[in-house]
Amino acid sequence: MEHGIAAASTPSAPSTRSCCCGGGSKPPAGNGRPAPIAGAFELIDHFGQPVNERSYGDRHLLVFFGFTHCAVVCPRELGKLGRALELLGPLASRLQPLYITVDPARDDPGTMRRFLAQFAGGFVGLTGSAEQIEAAKKSYRIFAAPLDEPAAPSGYVVPHTAFTYLMRPGGRYEAHFPEVIGAESIAGKIRARLGQTAGARALQDVDALPVNGGDACGHLGM
Repeated sequence: MEHGIAAASTPSAPSTRSCCCGGGSKPPAGNGRPAPIAGAFELIDHFGQPVNERSYGDRHLLVFFGFTHCAVVCPRELGKLGRALELLGPLASRLQPLYITVDPARDDPGTMRRFLAQFAGGFVGLTGSAEQIEAAKKSYRIFAAPLDEPAAPSGYVVPHTAFTYLMRPGGRYEAHFPEVIGAESIAGKIRARLGQTAGARALQDVDALPVNGGDACGHLGM
């Protein structure tokens, strides 16, 4: 079984959901205002070095949460993001792609490094203690929680939010990209964002902040 969230198109609520264990559904519309994405983390990279949101200098961060035992959603999204980075050409050097685990019990640095070697884009895997991962999830408003699945490795999967975040240098929110957007569209949006003066454009359209994360089967996030 595989789980992920198809993402939002408005600030008020995610518009569609997809789940391997059932059909898509639309949640009721919400009236809440978007909550900020803090973007802070204190984690360990897949080389075993401590890092935080300020460790990557003047590069933007492209951040996706997942886990190495993810059978469908994570490989698909990592492949798509790798293709988007290839389409950016030399501009991709201004980005650091990060893959943050939601399954620290199984995803140690070596496991993350071996898993990410399959994908283009130069992703760096980040892991840490359960407490560190929970803090990172809260910072990005990510939902993720283990779910018993007897057929899965170790007997569980981890349904999780499937947004990709574009963060400015130092970890400030710039945009997010729903799961439904293709590589070409993501590359175009990143190209446009990196071509703008920081702070010159208000957050809008599909890149509006999500209010809450959730998994694809309808569990709401924090």
